[in-house]
Amino acid sequence: MDNEEIKVKILQEIDKTEKQVAQYREKNKPVAPDNAIGRISRMDAIINKSVGEASLTQAENRLKSLKRALSNLSSPDFGICIQCGNPIPVGRMLIMPETQLCVHCAQ
Repeated sequence: MDNEEIKVKILQEIDKTEKQVAQYREKNKPVAPDNAIGRISRMDAIINKSVGEASLTQAENRLKSLKRALSNLSSPDFGICIQCGNPIPVGRMLIMPETQLCVHCAQ
């Protein structure tokens, strides 16, 4: 497995995900109750905020997984499926560098 290529991909994904997290945090700032946006608009803002919070949580979790993958890159177990013990194909590692499961076990 080409760990250097995977390391570059992980670093790119970390950078991209950190930017997403920052954007989601900016979008999820609370709407002030004294802001006269109307009842329907306020409800819409609340719904959008909950969707944004879910996106933020998902991005933060991915960021943690990517950082874990980066720290485990030199481990002999890196790129080995944690469920079946078979090697994870390099193509899958390049698409989802944070994955710990082969395609078969992920299904």
